[in-house]
Amino acid sequence: MPTSATPAIERIARVLAGRQLSLNGEGSDPHASGAVDASWQDHVDDAYAILHTLREPDEQMAQAGDVAVWRSMIGAVLERRP
Repeated sequence: MPTSATPAIERIARVLAGRQLSLNGEGSDPHASGAVDASWQDHVDDAYAILHTLREPDEQMAQAGDVAVWRSMIGAVLERRP
């Protein structure tokens, strides 16, 4: 199975920063990658909050896969929270 070299929290935080800064989101910067690089850390708490919410799959998610595996995977990220 392919995996990302970038931690899940960082990827989520970067998406949140990009949505805030980029013209493609709610921001005004047409080339926001540098600004995202500089500010994604400001969104880490929000990223953890999102994953905390997702720790329990909804019914559709549970029907698609193994709930225990899902909980274990999300739990592994949440356990690393400083």
